[in-house]
Amino acid sequence: MLKGSFELIGDKSISHRAIMLSSISKGKNKISNFLMGEDCLSTINCFRKMDVDIEIDNNEVYVTGKGLRGLKPANNMENLLLDVGNSGTTIRLMMGILSGQNFKTTIIGDESIGRRPMKRVTDPLRQMGAIITGKDDANLTPITIEGGNLTHIDYNMPVSSAQVKSALILASLYGDDTSFIHEKSKSRNHTEIMLKSFGADIQVNNLDIKVNPVEELFNRDIYVPGDISSAAFIIVGALICENSEVLIKNVGLNDTRVGIIEVIKKMNGNIEIIDEHEICGEKVGDVLVSYSPNLVGTTIDKDLIPKLIDEIPIIAVLATRAEGDTIIKDAAELKVKESNRIKSVVDNLNLIGAKAIELEDGMIIKGKSKIQGGKIQTFNDHRIAMAFSIADLISSEKVILDSHKCIDISFPGYFNLLNKLSNY
Repeated sequence: MLKGSFELIGDKSISHRAIMLSSISKGKNKISNFLMGEDCLSTINCFRKMDVDIEIDNNEVYVTGKGLRGLKPANNMENLLLDVGNSGTTIRLMMGILSGQNFKTTIIGDESIGRRPMKRVTDPLRQMGAIITGKDDANLTPITIEGGNLTHIDYNMPVSSAQVKSALILASLYGDDTSFIHEKSKSRNHTEIMLKSFGADIQVNNLDIKVNPVEELFNRDIYVPGDISSAAFIIVGALICENSEVLIKNVGLNDTRVGIIEVIKKMNGNIEIIDEHEICGEKVGDVLVSYSPNLVGTTIDKDLIPKLIDEIPIIAVLATRAEGDTIIKDAAELKVKESNRIKSVVDNLNLIGAKAIELEDGMIIKGKSKIQGGKIQTFNDHRIAMAFSIADLISSEKVILDSHKCIDISFPGYFNLLNKLSNY
């Protein structure tokens, strides 16, 4: 049983972007409710190495921006090496900014980053004039970027990816003329929203984005709403544990991120949005969720996938409690996350007694299966670790994770919060 209410930690995607845009703006910026997870700290460390003054005070961050073209290697380092750790957002978005700078940088990351494909970003940046080299023709780290003198681009995105889109938008700020980026389906739009508030000349018309180069971005204060991807684990815990009721405050409700709420409603889950309002251009509200004994299976595909791609591991756990099958398809992007999340989820579900079938681009989860427990492999993937910690709440025996530390990537203090809600 989970009971209680809590204020949600800051959104990871927005925290990353707040550091990046503050760093390339003119003046001092205050970022409140910043997520102090390892991924976001990697972003801070990278920009500090580019001579940006960043101060941390509890969950507030103060960034003195260097201007759009003011970044430089700190301490006049000749060979600037930036380590992004485990953060795919940091490396992909930062490549867009680095492509517009007049110095040379090499980017590395951890073992997981070393397996993740980067040509989806490096190829279009090369088309804009950046000189980019690296392993497997700059598909894998380490990747070296020599930027400056970018041209504009008119680009049809082959995959729906907020990271790729954001990298190209950021590079377009440095272009010689207007750039156009066309999405296949709508992905999270935090970059577009925040850039407008910093003074960028950016226009969005459904799936088409128009970006004009600018001379400068201007400082502003940012409040980071709570991370709906982090909230998802507690939400599902409350849905599947008898007598649960949890109120989660300050949840970001961006239209491109609320796919999990849409799915829960389709599955007959008890979930309600309270006090919806707007902060810094982002929708925010409180989420009230309670035990839902009459869940039903559903199909998740196409345009809904980009709105819940990070939540699929925990949705799969939810599906084990539903009546009937839940089918997830058109989600091949899961294969190139921190782990191959299709295989990771399906193998681990079957290991603990649930019934799941792997598809080429998704999975089928059989409903009303009995979770019996066992030791699962997290593959150092924070979403996998948190999803199966929730499965443990309804298991007849313990579900044991082979690693907990990876959760600090996105949700420091997660187990303390879970224990507090369990012992209410």
